[in-house]
Amino acid sequence: MGLTARIRTRDGWAVSHAVVTVTDMTGTQVLRAEADTEGAVRDTTVLTPGAYTVIVTAVGYAPAASSAIVTASGRAEVGTVTLARQGGTELPPPGPWTVDPAHSSVAAVAQHLGISSVHGRFTDFTGTVEIAPDDVTKSRVEAVIRAASVDTGNGMRDTHLRSADFLDVERYPEITYRSTGVAQAGQDRWTVHGELGLHGVVRPVDLDLAYLGTGADPWGGTRAAFRATTELRREDFAMNYNQVLQAGIAAIGTTLRVELDIQAVQGESLPAV
Repeated sequence: MGLTARIRTRDGWAVSHAVVTVTDMTGTQVLRAEADTEGAVRDTTVLTPGAYTVIVTAVGYAPAASSAIVTASGRAEVGTVTLARQGGTELPPPGPWTVDPAHSSVAAVAQHLGISSVHGRFTDFTGTVEIAPDDVTKSRVEAVIRAASVDTGNGMRDTHLRSADFLDVERYPEITYRSTGVAQAGQDRWTVHGELGLHGVVRPVDLDLAYLGTGADPWGGTRAAFRATTELRREDFAMNYNQVLQAGIAAIGTTLRVELDIQAVQGESLPAV
């Protein structure tokens, strides 16, 4: 084996689309090899003993360069090369991820009487995340929420929210979100552009997304955590009901603050636990 190397992210994930280029001291390219699906490079080209420069590149990552010495056997063991995301940002490894509703929350906050807030959540939802391997801006998010699962902790209020005055769950049982693009907004922060389908209306809605990291779970899987927020105007989704008090104050605020705490499991399905 002439050249061996392992290409990893800072979290230890394989970079399967990395390219390794080896040049001699004159700057002449003597070898070019691609990593396999495990981020490993194994090339059988026998190199002339001496000093070389190894350059590792991958779309979406900052290039990394290091020196290597080829021994008399013609082998160069580069070891592990760590690549950082372009701009210093990180995301989970590429591929499908499935939202775990049991460890996630979809919540909304509305102003009440102009002086306090009412907190609600949806208890029945599903979602998927697809991290693109070569260009993270092409990653995708999809989610479906059962509108009737709204829960504010007050049965009478929840019944009213399910009625035609608000969610009208009989006519519009599902709330949907489908991303149309992802843009970097800072270190570990992203803007997800997408379309929200709510109350029979589809409108563009952006999510401010923070990536919180990955870790192993007790069931042998890997999980990623995200937090996302946005603001919605009820009138944009044809929910215009309100009650104006004597002082001219609306009983229910016209703006909703949406807060998402998401935990996703690597793979196309949730583990059987």
